[in-house]
Amino acid sequence: MPTQTKVVPPKAVLFDLDGTLLDTAPDLGAALNTVLAAEQRPLVSAAEYTPLASHGSAGLLRYAYGDEFEHRRDELRQAFLTAYAEQIAVHTQLFDGVANLLEQLNQQQIAVAIVTNKPHALTQQLVPQYPQLAGIKVVVSGDTLPVAKPDPAPLLYAATHLGIKAEHCWYVGDAERDIEAGRRANMFTVLAEYGYISVTDDTLAWGAHAKISHPLDLPRLWSN
Repeated sequence: MPTQTKVVPPKAVLFDLDGTLLDTAPDLGAALNTVLAAEQRPLVSAAEYTPLASHGSAGLLRYAYGDEFEHRRDELRQAFLTAYAEQIAVHTQLFDGVANLLEQLNQQQIAVAIVTNKPHALTQQLVPQYPQLAGIKVVVSGDTLPVAKPDPAPLLYAATHLGIKAEHCWYVGDAERDIEAGRRANMFTVLAEYGYISVTDDTLAWGAHAKISHPLDLPRLWSN
């Protein structure tokens, strides 16, 4: 449940994508296993890859390949991205409650943006597959700017394009880099605990201003 009971409503809510709006882990895991199968290596189970999904191709490949990943980074990453692009929306779906949440934000005239570390090409391929997300006009990807989260620049870039000051924006994400970026951008940060969080993650140390265990917990933070 949320850690805050009464706060000032945001003028805009910025969301991470993987592990916050979309449950992309099944397709990310499938791409990883496609790469592994091509080399006749042991596959990785959903229980293993799901908590790592927010770390993208590097995190997943590093887990599967260990130290070997650093020596084959470019080769393996390209193989992963190729496999992922071919099956990017096979099993991916909105997290339960996200569609309703976006409707509520629209009704309350709260602006919405997406700020993800996913490469632009993949973001542009994935987001339009989901009508509930297709209307979000401000979408910042991992390579939109020269820097990505945890640098605050992508969040500030999104706020500028929304025409809303950063201090009136909230950022919602499920990874430490999300909370760090949001705090550095002077935004109210919300940890999506329903996302891809490992049992070894010390989420309290991340310093989020609030946390939610379901997407529909978000508007309750300012409506209680």
